[in-house]
Amino acid sequence: MFEVRAAGLKFLGSLEYPSFGSGTTQDVFHSWGTFCKFRESVLFPNMSCEEIKCAIQEKFALNGLFKRGDIMLGGTFIKNFKTIPPDLSFTSKPKPWKCESFELSVFQRAQTMIFAVEEINRDESFLPNISLGYRLYDNCNSLPMGLRATVSLISSLSDTFTENNCNDVPPVLAIVGDPISSHSIASSRILSLFRVPMVSYFSTCSCLSNRKEFPTFFRTIPNDDFQVKAMVEIIKYYKWTWIGAVGTDDDYGQNALKALHEQVKMFGCISFSETIPRFNDKSKVEQIITIIKQSSAKVIVAFASEAELLTLVKEIVRQNITGRQWIASESWSTSSLLATKENFRSFGGTIGIAIRRVQIPGLENFFFQVQPKFDPNNNLLIQFWETLFECRFPENVTQSNSSLVLSKVCTGLEDIKSTKSGYTDTSDMRAVYNVYKAVYAIAHALHDLMSCKEGNGPFTNRRCADIKNLQPWQLLHYLKKVNFTNKLGEKITFDENGDPPAVYDIVNWQLDADGSVMIKNIGLFDESAGVGKELDLNKESIFWNPAFGSIPESVCSNSCLPGTRKATRKGEPVCCFDCISCAEGEISSETDSIECLKCPSDFWSNSPRNQCILKDIEFLSYEDVMGITLSTTALSGSALSFIIFIVFFHYRNTPVVKANNSELSFLLLVSLALCFLCSLCFIGKPTSLNCMLRHVVFGISFVLAISCILVKTIVVIMAFKATLPGNNMMKWFGVVQQRTTVFLFTVIQAIICLIWLSLSPPVPNKNSKYQNGKIIFECDIGSTAGFTCLLGYIGFLACVCFAIAFLARNLPDTFNEAKFITFSMLIFCAVWITFIPAYISSPGKHTVAVEVFAILASSFGLLFAIFAPKCIVILFKPELNTKKALMGKGSADK
Repeated sequence: MFEVRAAGLKFLGSLEYPSFGSGTTQDVFHSWGTFCKFRESVLFPNMSCEEIKCAIQEKFALNGLFKRGDIMLGGTFIKNFKTIPPDLSFTSKPKPWKCESFELSVFQRAQTMIFAVEEINRDESFLPNISLGYRLYDNCNSLPMGLRATVSLISSLSDTFTENNCNDVPPVLAIVGDPISSHSIASSRILSLFRVPMVSYFSTCSCLSNRKEFPTFFRTIPNDDFQVKAMVEIIKYYKWTWIGAVGTDDDYGQNALKALHEQVKMFGCISFSETIPRFNDKSKVEQIITIIKQSSAKVIVAFASEAELLTLVKEIVRQNITGRQWIASESWSTSSLLATKENFRSFGGTIGIAIRRVQIPGLENFFFQVQPKFDPNNNLLIQFWETLFECRFPENVTQSNSSLVLSKVCTGLEDIKSTKSGYTDTSDMRAVYNVYKAVYAIAHALHDLMSCKEGNGPFTNRRCADIKNLQPWQLLHYLKKVNFTNKLGEKITFDENGDPPAVYDIVNWQLDADGSVMIKNIGLFDESAGVGKELDLNKESIFWNPAFGSIPESVCSNSCLPGTRKATRKGEPVCCFDCISCAEGEISSETDSIECLKCPSDFWSNSPRNQCILKDIEFLSYEDVMGITLSTTALSGSALSFIIFIVFFHYRNTPVVKANNSELSFLLLVSLALCFLCSLCFIGKPTSLNCMLRHVVFGISFVLAISCILVKTIVVIMAFKATLPGNNMMKWFGVVQQRTTVFLFTVIQAIICLIWLSLSPPVPNKNSKYQNGKIIFECDIGSTAGFTCLLGYIGFLACVCFAIAFLARNLPDTFNEAKFITFSMLIFCAVWITFIPAYISSPGKHTVAVEVFAILASSFGLLFAIFAPKCIVILFKPELNTKKALMGKGSADK
């Protein structure tokens, strides 16, 4: 709203900016003087700028500090923490907002800007012939007041616009501030319209790094993305996976909480995330307190300024809530207002992210040289003095407070050094260093601007900026390119988003020797140090919350040890889980494994299920007791066959040997010796050779033995038939026919074996199907059909032999070998019939042992049943080994 007076005519109305083609109002009002020309040519074409006077309708009542200079810098700071809004019913003109609760410690920040400005002005070589001035306002920790301060800084200092000030430079070229992210967001949106740069010393919201939305915003404090990363690195370092979080109800708090959620979910969980009300909402604070007490999370991250966190802290202390490890954001980690002895029981051991602490030479002395001034533009000095010394100047008593009793009168001569307050405490000046850097960044941009040589400038037609008519957008160009090393050795620069390099101190709240709370450096976070090296902690110097006494644990569920896996609980966060042992054959070698890994086929899990070990390889070995026993038995059987062979050979001309077909008996003994020896192929580590040999030798040797017995049985029947009158059958089944029959029967088995070995031979195989923890090293038969044919052929011959022998069992005693053959075949068939279920049910190497046992048992059965009676006669009853005895026995039977 403007009040316009021209030739006695009074015009009161609102001005709206017209659109000129495709441009914007920023393009139209590219300089502050253009506005006057706009009024002259558009609004009042018949009036000149000399005749038009625009009077400011109203000025905001703000607390501030002021000093005139050739180039003015603005600043917004928090001095008062409480605002009292007026009656906003609009039934009358609202009164100005009031600010209360002056905080001494934060007044250091405003004084630091003044110190930096005056230090620059004293340096004649830095900005020669140019003096910097300042206008600082108190935003009273309130967004409405912050916006009033911002608008006031970019408004004219004069009460009216005339020809003389129409073309003046802007009231301020740049603004240092605002300390609160939500304020900076709102203010930057306004300032960007006029391309006025703002350099914040305390606004950390990552959202402000958006260059499209905030093209004129810079800061000397890293954004919250890096702060959150530093916090997360600490949380990960101590393996805290169950975290509570609180943040303020503004852009700073909510964006920080969002970033925390995104990073924590990669390794842990947020137990609760609560919003701290910006205004004193007791019910909401009580709700947060209840959640903190109920949650099992022992680590709580808080994103809030000291003023906004104060109510919550007081309530936590009042309710004596202890046993929580607090992680503080930089906005309250070094707060002397919160780090007090009264709060230590609940907040002792707090670990915080802090701005780097640097001692600025001469700043402490400057703080002690402040003097009060009765100047409306410097009214903050009066507030500061009265708050520091708890007194009141008589001149400052107004009608509204005239009734107050002046218990202590300020003289202006009080000694600041004699006081002990947040203002005089210079042991932990961190935010003030950011203010110092912000002022110097602007000053260096001005220095670079002044160093420009005409004809080589960055602007249109390679021109340089005119320092006497400097525009904010021209300063903005140089501010983006600032790159210098300050007096304290730190490199000051801004990246493409207006952010500085991210370096933080890690601090810890500890008790000092005098019982006060000190904020001690315990480490450093440097983003430029490289991946995995950003965090550097001095673990030995950390003080933990008294309720813990040591490093606390903050997990929803304890870690799952190796050998187990995590199983999430239904309806609960992933950090809440049960630990389930891995199944047999599976392992987990790491803590908190989400799955068990299956061991390779040749390996098995050990008892703790944390390592795959090579499976025991089991086969019937010559070293085993069982293997030794069976091999000894096989050799004994083979030796016995050889001994009987010798006996029969020695007594080959005796009637007993001749009467029992000596040639077939010798062949039978050889085949039985082979049957005993073939069992040795089943003992020992399987190889391709012995896998083929064991079944081939087994099949052929047994067919040879059964063939001999079968032919012997046929010969017995033929011999009996030949004794009958007129029967000459023996001439058709003589020695040649007997040999041919045995050969043919054996050749058939050999052909079966040859076909089997050609198509699908037996091969060594590691079998783990039957015993998971062991590998049964066995011979895979290859072709089941081939193996079946081999056994079936043996069984067929055995059955035929048994049937013929059974039919011939009642022949005269002279030819009684049929009885022995019947008995031997009965033993043979019984052994192999019982072999089948025993073979199937025997595990591992016992399967092979059963097969070897069957071979040996059936071989011994044949050997003893057929040859034992004859050997007894030959060796022990020689009187019966005569033709007469044999014939006599036969006559007696008849």
